[in-house]
Amino acid sequence: MRHRVRALAAGLLAAALLTGCAQSVDPIERLGKKAAQKVRPHPSAYRRWGLAAPLARPPKPPARTTARTAGPGLPPVVDHVRTRDKVVFLTYDDGAERDPRFVDMVRELRLPVSMFLTNSVVGPGYGHFAQLGEVGASVQNHTLDHASLRGLPYAGQRAQICGQQDKLKQRFGIRPRLLRPPYGTYDTTTLRAAADCGVAAVVLGRPADAHPLRPGDILSGFREPNLTDATLRLLKRIQAEGFTPARLESYL
Repeated sequence: MRHRVRALAAGLLAAALLTGCAQSVDPIERLGKKAAQKVRPHPSAYRRWGLAAPLARPPKPPARTTARTAGPGLPPVVDHVRTRDKVVFLTYDDGAERDPRFVDMVRELRLPVSMFLTNSVVGPGYGHFAQLGEVGASVQNHTLDHASLRGLPYAGQRAQICGQQDKLKQRFGIRPRLLRPPYGTYDTTTLRAAADCGVAAVVLGRPADAHPLRPGDILSGFREPNLTDATLRLLKRIQAEGFTPARLESYL
């Protein structure tokens, strides 16, 4: 009997970890903030990664910004966040699963990163992303097959967006709030399909090597094959220009 009780308790714990608490209507926000609050970077981690000083803690974000939508019931398309805070947002489209050092860096520095994933990274990459999620990184939607959405019929776009929502829900127990359309291409049909799939915002971005940095920049498009080194160079520039990384999901 004792063994059966322990097995039942373990099963309930696993289910709770996958589904989260019922009182939260935003599991990504709840899990991300909870992880970020509980786990802090090691005091000397910045030295290990070649930074001159620890990354500054971002200010407390205001209430989520209200972005202009393309029409009633459609999610906004966001390429930057309207804020006066000297914060920028680090976003990545796939690729991180090929660089284990990147996972170590995000974990040790507790970087607030947003990962926009296609289903092509299924396999070992998902294990890395699960580790990142434990320290507050978020997983978002980049469609099933990295298809260019603009011009596709509604059924095709809905399949690409909702299909990946379902895949990520299955893998992580959460449904993403954000969508990044591949190649940055979309149309009104994309927005309709995204809304019907539960997407709160369509997120574009600015090249990570753009100069100078601006408050609210959503940085993406890391062009170098070594994602870790590219991110470290960006972090040094972020510090030099008086900025710090913040969680995109806290502002949108």
